[in-house]
Amino acid sequence: MLERFFKLNENGTNVRTELLAGLTTFLTMAYIIFVNPAILGDAGMPKDAVFVATCLAAALGTAIMGLYANYPIAMAPGMGLNAYFAYVVVLGMGVPWQTALGAVFISGALFVLVSVVGLRELIIKGIPQSLRIGITVGIGLFLALIALKNAGIVVDNPATLVGIGDLHAVPAILAVIGFLLIVALDKLKVRGAILIGILAVTVLSFVFGGQEFKGVMSLPPSLDSTLFKLDIPGALSMGIMNVVLVFFLVELFDATGTLMGVARRAGLLVPGKMEQMNKALLADSTAIVAGSVLGTSSTTAYIESASGVQAGGRTGLTAIAVAVLFLACLFFAPLAGAVPAYATAPALLFVACLMLSDLAQVDWEDTTESVPAAICALMMPFTYSIAQGIAFGFVAYAALKLLSGKARGVAIVTWVIAAIFLFRFIYLGAA
Repeated sequence: MLERFFKLNENGTNVRTELLAGLTTFLTMAYIIFVNPAILGDAGMPKDAVFVATCLAAALGTAIMGLYANYPIAMAPGMGLNAYFAYVVVLGMGVPWQTALGAVFISGALFVLVSVVGLRELIIKGIPQSLRIGITVGIGLFLALIALKNAGIVVDNPATLVGIGDLHAVPAILAVIGFLLIVALDKLKVRGAILIGILAVTVLSFVFGGQEFKGVMSLPPSLDSTLFKLDIPGALSMGIMNVVLVFFLVELFDATGTLMGVARRAGLLVPGKMEQMNKALLADSTAIVAGSVLGTSSTTAYIESASGVQAGGRTGLTAIAVAVLFLACLFFAPLAGAVPAYATAPALLFVACLMLSDLAQVDWEDTTESVPAAICALMMPFTYSIAQGIAFGFVAYAALKLLSGKARGVAIVTWVIAAIFLFRFIYLGAA
């Protein structure tokens, strides 16, 4: 049955290889079940319910990817998108988290629409590579600032805006230890390096940080406090379509880039198999809508899926294995609730460092490309807003191309997005 459904022989794989690949992918991305509740919990969402929503959204999205698209790609609430949801939209703009979930739902619905009608590829091709890189790097810098803040290494300073924290404090010391452990394990190619780092710091927190141990396993907590709590009319009436646009753009670049990158590594982007890619694009769009209904920020394809592909995963059976493991995680809620913020901080910082590697792909010789990318990246942490960074990047790109006589080479999509953000700056200020 598995052979017929997943076409294992045709893809040069077998059940054992697929299951091992699924385990590999899961170990590299399981950290999200600890990190996501911690981030969304800062926005006032109930952590136990978010934990359940995270596991279910990851399992559901990954299962859709495996069963519908037959791709070895796993999905879960995206890093960066959850930070934008919590720290910018909810805490920064004062938007209720229910309304923010409504914005995620709307962006997901738009995502489904552009995937169905075939506009997704057109939009992607119309947005310059430099701005895509700037967005990725900016999100990385934004995550790094959040990580250092959660660890107590960077603190508020009235004289200099930011300053160094107390490096003798337990949270800072354990966060540094966790970060070094993660990087070392990753270099040694140890599977689940990020997960091991989080768990190691959590264990040390019980000994040195006064953390209370509440057990490891239990029945899953209730999902009632987040299930169907999204406020779609509120998202529309509050005029936060700017938030929807940012969700949509980041989801578009993140998910599409990840899907194509992992699929290319798995040898799936070849003539005769492009229909699978179209199905995968629709699958990840649907997962965003489902995640918002469950009660979590945008669900997206994970680049960590490349580790499973490296281990031999070639079909949706790999994704199904990941989905089953995420469902099994539902019974580890007490452990997830005991993870302190400074235990997830090393994971955030490590992910941030990896995201900065894209800077090497920027054309630094052409300042009309490199400067907007740099502005986009720098404005995110300095304004504490992914939305502002994207807005400044697009407006700067359009303005520099126009002033330098290179306007003809700019796609209409870029002009439209830049015009939307410019309109917002003129009539709404920085709101």
